[in-house]
Amino acid sequence: MATATAMRLSTAAMSVSLLFLVPLSGLAHGFVTPRSLLNRLSGNNNYLTTEELWFDQTLDHYSPYDHRQFKQRYYEFLDYFQVPDGPIFLKICGESSCNGIANDYLMVLAKKFGAAVVSLEHRYYGKSSPFKSHTTENLKYLSSKQALFDLAVFRQWYQESLNLKRNKTDGENPWFVFGISYPGALSAWFRLKFPHLSCGSLASSAVVLSVYNFTDYDKQIGESAGPECKAALQEITQAVDQSLTSNRKELKSLFGAAEFQYGNPDKLCTPLVEAKKAGEDLVGVYAKYVKEYYVGSFGVNVESYSQKYLKNTAVNEDSSDRLWWFQVCTEVAYFQVAPANDSIRSSKVDTKYHLDLCKNVFGEGIYPEVDVTNIYYGGTKIAGSKIIFTNGSQDPWRHASKQTSSPGMPSYIITCHNCGHGTDLRGCPQSPLSIEGNAQNCSSPDAVHKVRQQMIEHIDLWLSECKGTGRSYM
Repeated sequence: MATATAMRLSTAAMSVSLLFLVPLSGLAHGFVTPRSLLNRLSGNNNYLTTEELWFDQTLDHYSPYDHRQFKQRYYEFLDYFQVPDGPIFLKICGESSCNGIANDYLMVLAKKFGAAVVSLEHRYYGKSSPFKSHTTENLKYLSSKQALFDLAVFRQWYQESLNLKRNKTDGENPWFVFGISYPGALSAWFRLKFPHLSCGSLASSAVVLSVYNFTDYDKQIGESAGPECKAALQEITQAVDQSLTSNRKELKSLFGAAEFQYGNPDKLCTPLVEAKKAGEDLVGVYAKYVKEYYVGSFGVNVESYSQKYLKNTAVNEDSSDRLWWFQVCTEVAYFQVAPANDSIRSSKVDTKYHLDLCKNVFGEGIYPEVDVTNIYYGGTKIAGSKIIFTNGSQDPWRHASKQTSSPGMPSYIITCHNCGHGTDLRGCPQSPLSIEGNAQNCSSPDAVHKVRQQMIEHIDLWLSECKGTGRSYM
């Protein structure tokens, strides 16, 4: 009984410490954000289509004996398609419900190249779950490897279906693959593993390197925040750590037990720096930011770090958190722990916390096989071709991406004050969605435009080479 009580107290203390991941991760998209927030930030009015289509997908691509299938949701947008030989852009959905095809910069590219756009929901997420319960046993088919085969099988089926509709007896349309964040990694890995099925890929903010202890995340936050905001954040963290043993309940009430990520540096840093100069209570200012911006503005579910919540095996819209944590705990880790020196985040959120979460939520024997993932895909030494890597200068996740160019794989950093996760396709801010990825609110629109022009030139060249015509698609 004493041990159980101690564990509950430890978990409660850790939950409060995790509140301070909000501003840190708020400077850029993070993988352990509540996944439902992504869709709230996009907004229903920003989709060009929400018409659901369905495909019968294989459950286990690695078994010659298991022939079970499940319904996988997808979308198509054909308004810009140049029939019959125009390119097909495959937009990869990731670790959240895929509710349609958003009107971001990819749609500008589709119009420019006369492309059809198709988007496949990731297995298990949204309405594409193979099971009625997300028990750990049922999650064994949830992996990036299975997801890549989903994309390959779907691509083949869609092309065959298109040929039938157009009465084409031979030949294929040129395909190009797009993704941001984890889907950005899938985009690069799809090109790596199935180079014969695409002409190239755009891997935006693509986290191709799995990292066990991701201390570079915290370091980038400190750099992006600037010295004044960084000092304020460190002061808050120290104050909370000192309060955990004395007034935990009061402190937890103050924050509404919020654990989630997203945002923009100025929304947090400006009021914090001003409060610090005025000698105000920084913890109170921070708590107000959390409640008003995250809970108030977006109505976010605040339980993404709650182990009780993550143990819920029900299949519904809130399943995404449990699903992504399973992928974190088996493949990629990205444990956001404090660096040894000059850290912003609390040292209480350490490796042991994350490993204990994996074990407590999913059971014994569940841990991230980071080395296996990096050996399989290559990490930042990925040996692919015709892959464009793009990253925002202020995005902490760029340290898990490929930031240097190599033959056949150009890499671009978009440098500006608010250039974060997926700036090349989302514009500024990255959330909520800027229609057509509008870059005018970026602190340096020209920096975004220059990288986009490079993207266009690579896409045009690779599409023409793939088609074998030598002609431009623009």
